[in-house]
Amino acid sequence: MKYISTRGGVAPIGFTDAILMGLADDGGLLVPERLPRISADALEAWKKLAYPELALELLALYMEEDIPRDELKRLVDLSYATFRDPHVTPVVKLRDNLHVLELFHGPTFAFKDVALQFLGNLYEYVSLRTGSVIHILGATSGDTGASAIEGVRGKKGIKICILHPHNKVSRVQELQMTTVQDDNVLNLAVEGTFDDCQRIIKELFADVPFKRQYHLRAINSINIARILAQTVYYFYAYFRLAEQGHVGPVNFSVPTGNFGDIFAGYLAKRMGLPVGKLILATNENDILARFFESGVYQPGEFRGTYSPSMDIQVASNFERYLYYLYDGDAGTTASLMERFRAEGRIEVPADVLRRAREDFAAYSVSNDECLDTIARYYEAYGYLLDPHTACGVAAADRRADEGEVTVALSTAHPAKFDEAIRLRNITQVYPEPIRELFGKPRRVTVVANSNERVKEQLEAFFA
Repeated sequence: MKYISTRGGVAPIGFTDAILMGLADDGGLLVPERLPRISADALEAWKKLAYPELALELLALYMEEDIPRDELKRLVDLSYATFRDPHVTPVVKLRDNLHVLELFHGPTFAFKDVALQFLGNLYEYVSLRTGSVIHILGATSGDTGASAIEGVRGKKGIKICILHPHNKVSRVQELQMTTVQDDNVLNLAVEGTFDDCQRIIKELFADVPFKRQYHLRAINSINIARILAQTVYYFYAYFRLAEQGHVGPVNFSVPTGNFGDIFAGYLAKRMGLPVGKLILATNENDILARFFESGVYQPGEFRGTYSPSMDIQVASNFERYLYYLYDGDAGTTASLMERFRAEGRIEVPADVLRRAREDFAAYSVSNDECLDTIARYYEAYGYLLDPHTACGVAAADRRADEGEVTVALSTAHPAKFDEAIRLRNITQVYPEPIRELFGKPRRVTVVANSNERVKEQLEAFFA
């Protein structure tokens, strides 16, 4: 398996080189040169596998030429041993046509742990095997940072710097990042939005001499390893419904801001998983929902919401989707992204939009609808949704009359967003690891919204 750029300017490279490159050197994103097709027989054979066993089978399709199977198994087993639930990502039935896939049983109580526990161990393996210097640079709207830090804190040969928007993540998210005292961790709070943090990251990675001088590695979902790891739980959820007697395609409703989580589901569908509709749920930062409605991809006014991890106007993984939407035409993808850089806008023709709608349905969820969904489901089922998951459930409810079976991806533990939960007069008990955070000292540096100010911090930290 080789990896190529969505913009066509990188010769095919192996998996190890792909994860070390992160953002492609031509400014594009790396994708597999081909997608493996999973046969019906393989789906049947994998149906009863435990989560780590299933992860091994799927990840081996993309990585085994670079990582021997026994080593890959060790990395997978090590990564998912840190999860609190023996099923890793259990599926909970709320009603006949709606199930919740709980992705928050990892160390930081967020879905990002599923990929980042694996990626942290993967980076350590690559560093030891190749002697590569691993200096991780990432941006977070809240959960990626904590998960990434947890995945590599204290690991020899690895340093990590995470940018987050100052005062624009939840209190628990901020504490999970900034109370880590390991010397290989640097937290920078940028005076701006997550889109500013993400732009800085992309521009620093696009500065190839700087990237190579400081051995910068990606932890955000621009790193293809993260997306591949996230495809696994779509297969796992489908198999759990099959065990209950469900036959046929399943919809997945996915709260998303950066298009990474739902793009993993799109890859799973292209690989042969019987997926019906991929229901894309945004909050009031609705660039993605507007695209699937109008065919126009254009940022709007930034809005702070109760689901801050989705407060994103420019979705970094959307370029990967454009590449597949245009049948792997790297020239067209590069042209579209250059137009977006120059004009801040992309528009696709009607026939392309029709094809996009064959796979996706998209809905924007308001702040009030998000909170009302939390209250309604808590009252009806005694099940507490975090505000991001509530957006996904609200979007699923808009298709409830279709008679389809839907799995809503639950992306974080509600304790991480107690500020929003309390607005509906719901009291919850913090899990002990979260309760302990409030008494710990913090380590964080506030920086201006500037590439140069961030560079200064990186040069000192990574030197």
